[in-house]
Amino acid sequence: MPTPVVIGIAGGSGSGKSTVLRRVIDAIGENRIAVLDHDSYYYDLTHLPEEERQGVNFDHPDALETELMRRHLDDLLAWKTVPKPIYDFNTHARSIDVTEVEPRPVVIVEGILVLAERLLAERMDIRIFVDAAADVRLMRRLRRDMFDRGRSVDSILAQYERSVRPMHIQFVEPSKMRADVIIPRGGHNSVAIDMVLARIDALLKYAEQQESAG
Repeated sequence: MPTPVVIGIAGGSGSGKSTVLRRVIDAIGENRIAVLDHDSYYYDLTHLPEEERQGVNFDHPDALETELMRRHLDDLLAWKTVPKPIYDFNTHARSIDVTEVEPRPVVIVEGILVLAERLLAERMDIRIFVDAAADVRLMRRLRRDMFDRGRSVDSILAQYERSVRPMHIQFVEPSKMRADVIIPRGGHNSVAIDMVLARIDALLKYAEQQESAG
């Protein structure tokens, strides 16, 4: 089997990464794509009291078990199924269950910090950074955390000021330098997404040709 094509999708919280991811999946086909989302790899914090869990800096690279994600990526590249963790953001704990991710011709690695992690970035064939203005990202984060995670406006803004914004400046924004493609306006930038899809198609055809030649 040809080595899968690896696509990295990074960008700040609320930048539109999920929309870009969905556009790529819809175009290529869900049955041809395996997804590893960095958010699934947060460390389990059940050993900490509830109050201490709330104080953890979830926007720092140390909050994520990236080494496990890298091993899972390597397994997918070797056409092995991997047990992706299931993370509960309300309790900051991993489920005892896992999601079995089967290998596919395309592997997407998604998350705010995936380009900041060198060992992940160097395994990617296409590195995408989804860009959006800070105020747009904050509004999207407010909506998501209020409606999807049941959080208050005050708690969301406090976390944004305490960790989200500083970590974005320190880790996320500099990782843009590793990107092959920067997509402003997220999933609404059809021209940029079409260019990415054309590149993915070319890489898949090249891999198939190499397999046939071999």
